[in-house]
Amino acid sequence: MKTLSGSAEAAAQKVLAGEHAAVYAYAVVAARMSGTVRTLAAAAYDAHRARRSRLETLLRDAGAEPVAAEPAYDLGALVTTEAIAKALAARVENGVAATCADLVLTANGDLRVEAARWQLDAAVRAAGWSGTTLAFPGLGERAVASASPSPPGSPSASAT
Repeated sequence: MKTLSGSAEAAAQKVLAGEHAAVYAYAVVAARMSGTVRTLAAAAYDAHRARRSRLETLLRDAGAEPVAAEPAYDLGALVTTEAIAKALAARVENGVAATCADLVLTANGDLRVEAARWQLDAAVRAAGWSGTTLAFPGLGERAVASASPSPPGSPSASAT
């Protein structure tokens, strides 16, 4: 059994909560897309599902009970157009980057490297959806996410 420090376990739980929210959001996002962008949304959905499974396994292997998904998440607005869906996808990825930044800070070894890759993946995906980049992906969003009552990493928690 691999162990996690208390702070790394808490950060991994937050990343998992964000991944639950991302999976939920991307199901909605993909429904409003077509063609190539729908394919990109479906790939993001699959990536978040895989990361969610990886985190659940990691937490269980460390003797922790993974946080469960919420029954629903506040998407911030009705997702009625592709433009709104793209904006939601960018907010989701920025939220995920923020939670991954905390895991990078608290984890050690291979998990730290893995969390940094997840943060980079989320930052690249956010830039693809929004057309803009951030100087330090995941760091600026932390202040917004901590001020929101939504679960960390949820689509509305990282709205800017």
